[in-house]
Amino acid sequence: MEQLPTLSREDIWMISVGIDVSKGSSRVCVNKNGRVMQQFFVEHSQLSMKKLIDLLLSFEEEAKVILEATGIYHLPLVQSLIRAGIFVAVINPLVLKKYAALSLRKGKTDQLDAVKIADYGLANWHKLIGYSVSDTTYTELKDLGRNYAYYVKLKVMQKQHLTMLLDRAMPGITELVRTAGNDNLTKNKLLDFIEHYQHYDRITAKSERQFVLDYCRWAKKKGYRPDESKACSIYALAKASIPTSSSKSTPTTALLLEAIKVLRQLCETLQSILAQMKELAKELPEYNVVCAMHGVGNILAVRLIAEIGDVRRFHSGKSLVAFAGLDSPPYESGNFIGTKRSISKRGSPFLRKTGFEVMKSLIMHKPREDNAVYLFIVKKVTEGKAKKVAMIAGLNKFLRIYYARVKEIYDAV
Repeated sequence: MEQLPTLSREDIWMISVGIDVSKGSSRVCVNKNGRVMQQFFVEHSQLSMKKLIDLLLSFEEEAKVILEATGIYHLPLVQSLIRAGIFVAVINPLVLKKYAALSLRKGKTDQLDAVKIADYGLANWHKLIGYSVSDTTYTELKDLGRNYAYYVKLKVMQKQHLTMLLDRAMPGITELVRTAGNDNLTKNKLLDFIEHYQHYDRITAKSERQFVLDYCRWAKKKGYRPDESKACSIYALAKASIPTSSSKSTPTTALLLEAIKVLRQLCETLQSILAQMKELAKELPEYNVVCAMHGVGNILAVRLIAEIGDVRRFHSGKSLVAFAGLDSPPYESGNFIGTKRSISKRGSPFLRKTGFEVMKSLIMHKPREDNAVYLFIVKKVTEGKAKKVAMIAGLNKFLRIYYARVKEIYDAV
């Protein structure tokens, strides 16, 4: 039998192009089989990108571009290169950091980082996975979802600020005047009450009977129940409390009204974002299926879809669980097998937070049908697990079910 010729490393040319991404520009390193051939800067502009693409397409050998995920800064590069038909691999920054830590000599410059990224591409040439640009709907949903999370954070901070101002002017009022739907802009009893009375001094300046009648007139006008007993409780609290700011203090009153105005604006922004997310999510085939899952509903459904994206990019439900950072990596050494392991948290914190809200909703409503996740949580609690641990285990199961049901829809298409 004729012996087949063997190929040396020099006969198999692999061109790894490492790009250290920065804001507005990036450092490029072209590495051929371990030899740095070229290094240069490229601006994130159409002209510079065209020159880079022409260079990469001019190579006769296969070239792969490797860069790390950097929020949004790498997106112009990735989209331009993929449209030109060039292989692009986007690597987790933690993976590249650990790879760079293997070197004994420490140092960090854009030039060194580009070289290390190119070296990583050669060392993992056959394991590199090409980056795929997500569907426009999923991309827009994710952007809206992240903005939603940002404004929720601002809303929480604004509520805390309003509470601080109220503790000076009307301490304890939040316990007596409550609104069932805190996000209801048209009817929020607490905010309407504060806007009308603003300070306990304006309440105690009246007699109890005068305040009760005034409160009932106000409540009826605003569409609330004119409860005289509630008015008496508020008047008693106003008499017993010690406000630390005076009703004559114009700045304090102005700050209180401004805080309410900002809070309403934030709620309006959140509702607007959710409305846009719902319109986009309705275009996706999984929307109705996700909404029908117990504990989800219309709001959490769009947030889940926004954070998970296209499930077809996950090879299994286990992969989706790992993406959420809920997996518990094994820990074994010799005869020792670790049993008390924590979740990795190497995943999307936004997805974990949304999923945790789904679990709280499940526990609150206690579904009787299609309740495998709820029963699983109850089982874990009866086994002696902490409630939070049981909810995390339930979320793990929920994501696997989510993957199976949504994947079934796309497989049927």
